[in-house]
Amino acid sequence: MRKIFFICFASFTFHYSNAQGLLAKQESDNNYFPVKANNIIAIIGAFETEVELLKNKIENKKEQIIEGIHFYSGTLNAKQIVLTRAGIGKVNAAITTTLLLEHFHPKAILFSGIAGAMNPALQPGDIVVAKQMAYHDYGRISPNGFEKWGTLNPYNFSRNPIYFPCDSNLIVTAQEAAKKITFQNIDQHKPQIFFGTIITGDVFLADSKKNKALRTDFNADATEMEGAAIAQICYQQKVPFIIIRSLSDSANDSATLDFVKYGKLAAENSAQLVLEILLLMK
Repeated sequence: MRKIFFICFASFTFHYSNAQGLLAKQESDNNYFPVKANNIIAIIGAFETEVELLKNKIENKKEQIIEGIHFYSGTLNAKQIVLTRAGIGKVNAAITTTLLLEHFHPKAILFSGIAGAMNPALQPGDIVVAKQMAYHDYGRISPNGFEKWGTLNPYNFSRNPIYFPCDSNLIVTAQEAAKKITFQNIDQHKPQIFFGTIITGDVFLADSKKNKALRTDFNADATEMEGAAIAQICYQQKVPFIIIRSLSDSANDSATLDFVKYGKLAAENSAQLVLEILLLMK
């Protein structure tokens, strides 16, 4: 019995050692990073209204269905793009982003959509372009309150940062694009563009007290349900990304009604900024 156990253990040790060596080689070769195409830009939205305006403008449009998800490729503002609707929530966003990277190898990812305001200086109609993204629902809840954690990178299980930085070049491009656009007013309000922090969680926030608490904890300017999942994958895969959110509500007690009232206009304003960014991208 001891011999059999020893042989099995030795065999396991041999295979485990080989697996470790193979993994180390893969990590050293960076084989898990996708080869990026030189000419494809990916655009993601969550709702149909967030992608509708862009989808209707694609030239030479081709539709592909991969794992049940629809992808539209073609030319948009003289750039080769692929556009998809991810659906709501972090898991849907992660699935769609992974499929995009695996099948289309984009050189950058742009997310266009709507969000709730957290910064009291902002109101429905304004646009927040993320400098950084974070999860507001990942960590530990104890009697002492909520402790923010960074996620774990599955390639080496090191701790990711709590805040994922958006690509600096895309931020500069968005700043230039913002100077060239006249957005649709919402209730006579002329939209302003702000660059700051957006947080993500699997909740539609419609509570003034919770809004204030999260604003204090994260110094956040807006909240939504997909962006940090996309940011995490892009950060781990070394793909440039930016998250653009037009505010449909103030994530407060009236958020549900405001979302219905302003959501479509807000989504269209976000899409207009994406179109201008495409024109300026090289």
